[in-house]
Amino acid sequence: MSADQQTAVFLNDKELAKAMTSDLTHVEGNWYFKEAALIDRSRFEESGTHTTCPWKGEASYFNYKADDGKLIKDIAWFYPKPKAGAEDKVGGRVAFYVGKIDGLRVGAPSV
Repeated sequence: MSADQQTAVFLNDKELAKAMTSDLTHVEGNWYFKEAALIDRSRFEESGTHTTCPWKGEASYFNYKADDGKLIKDIAWFYPKPKAGAEDKVGGRVAFYVGKIDGLRVGAPSV
């Protein structure tokens, strides 16, 4: 992404997260949004799922409660305590599973 543009994550035509591209980090093919970019934080709840990355540390996951009441399990992940060297890339940030969202839109209009 070259020019700074509004970028958003969508599910069922609803924005889940929105930020300018300059506020995102790109790590191993995933876009990480600051946690503050989540549109409705109350719809995200920690799932209890954890995985470990050798250089980033232990990841925790969020479930998401959609408008229709459906719970989307492990839709996104974050690193509560990233390892040294990973803090500036993933600390305080959330990434979304592409297969569990409708997509990422670059140039999304501001609302």
